[in-house]
Amino acid sequence: MAYFLGIDLGTSAVKCILVDEQGNVNGNHSVEYPLLQPRPGWAEQNPEDWWLGTRACIQQLLRQTKAKDEQILGIGLSGQMHGSVFLDAQLNVVRPALLWCDQRTANQCEWIEATLGKEKLGKLTGNKALTGFTAPKVLWLKENEPDNYAKTAHLMLPKDYIRLKLTGAFGMDVADASGTLLLNVAHRRWSHEVIDKLGIPMEWLPPLFESNEVAGYVTSDAAALVGLKTGTPVVAGGGDQACGAVGVGVVRNGIASVALGTSGVVFVHDDSYQVDDQFRLHSFCHGVPNKWHRMGVMLSAGGSFQWWKNHFGGDEIERAKADGKDVYEHLTNLAETAPLGSEGLLFLPYLTGERTPHPDPQARGSFIGLNLRHTKAHLTRAVLEGITFGLRDSLELMKQSSISISELRVNGGGARSLFWRQMIADIFGYPVITVNTTDGPAYGAAIMAASGVLKQDIEHICEKWIKVVDRVEPNTLNQQKYEAYYTIYRGLYPKLKDTFHQLSDLAQS
Repeated sequence: MAYFLGIDLGTSAVKCILVDEQGNVNGNHSVEYPLLQPRPGWAEQNPEDWWLGTRACIQQLLRQTKAKDEQILGIGLSGQMHGSVFLDAQLNVVRPALLWCDQRTANQCEWIEATLGKEKLGKLTGNKALTGFTAPKVLWLKENEPDNYAKTAHLMLPKDYIRLKLTGAFGMDVADASGTLLLNVAHRRWSHEVIDKLGIPMEWLPPLFESNEVAGYVTSDAAALVGLKTGTPVVAGGGDQACGAVGVGVVRNGIASVALGTSGVVFVHDDSYQVDDQFRLHSFCHGVPNKWHRMGVMLSAGGSFQWWKNHFGGDEIERAKADGKDVYEHLTNLAETAPLGSEGLLFLPYLTGERTPHPDPQARGSFIGLNLRHTKAHLTRAVLEGITFGLRDSLELMKQSSISISELRVNGGGARSLFWRQMIADIFGYPVITVNTTDGPAYGAAIMAASGVLKQDIEHICEKWIKVVDRVEPNTLNQQKYEAYYTIYRGLYPKLKDTFHQLSDLAQS
């Protein structure tokens, strides 16, 4: 049996899966690592933690599946996007990586848009200057840590650091590079105009690849560390959203995906480069060669649910330890006991600021409408409904851009819950599809590896490997009820924006 190894370097853990030539997942394993938050709104990780986690993850996966190193034909990489990894000339990490959810760069974003002009920046890069992106982080380093800036010789994204450790080769795929704010997205190459204006050294940037191109081969040193075969090809891979979309078959027009990870993403395929006229949606290169995509991103989707679990799910955590079930299954079962709309309770999921449709690092999370009748069940359901309302905000922008959607395909941990899938169908008003894997980004990375090694189009492999296994239709009565709640939800951020900013300023003073 031959396999392809998909590696997804997430924000909280790295996940590795083995997929055979028929598309069956033959094993998976994950290893967690810490998230560092040295100040409010800051988010960092140590790249060495990623590498140690990835090594342990691969080793354990090979042990549990008993797969031989020579059976692995290729490796694909997926990863959290935008994070800035700074290396010196000797390839040592200069400082902890600044992550996608780090919000410290608002001033740098303002400077970028003033320097280049919003219109020119948007047309060249497909995006506004947002705090999560890579370029503002580089400017922050230059202004705030000049000694570390002076040491820097290489800039890369998180998963590309793992490929460097595996292969010794530099590289970045155009899908993930789209989130740096340094790529000419229409032409799939570095934008010299943007890079020169921002004063970022061109020599820091790695060569670019399409996601299914081989970008390196496992070295003998890395092979000895992780148990792989020397010379195993490693394709460029992609950011987790492009990989996740490939992993559920969003490789043609009309299908949208909803990713329920730490962040939440609504994603649509484009055959050509299209830009929202107000740059409210992100326009990126797709993981499919010579295709593009648009997406809306909320920063705390699964992250909000995880926060709720960590701080208020103690009983469910203990119950999960006792019965071996997933703690989130206990929480969604609890939420299901509360009525639709949580009896007039709304949750704003802006726990780490927000991106789409409110690009505001000072937005804050809130419960609105609390009264003495509300129980933990109501609050848990309100969290799930608030996340889903936030995702619908991106869908509404897509409708305004005349994007045609016939179905939604969900991936990520939340996709396992029928209750949440029904909620998405009812709030979005579209059928919600699940496919034969919920390993989205890691599975997409394995597809990219198979495409590069077998010399077959990604679309062809998706057609062979991905099968629809469930379809949830919207409930008309629930749709009508949710519409009234969503209308109120949409009006809350404009009313509370000034309050959010005042509270954020007080907290940082």
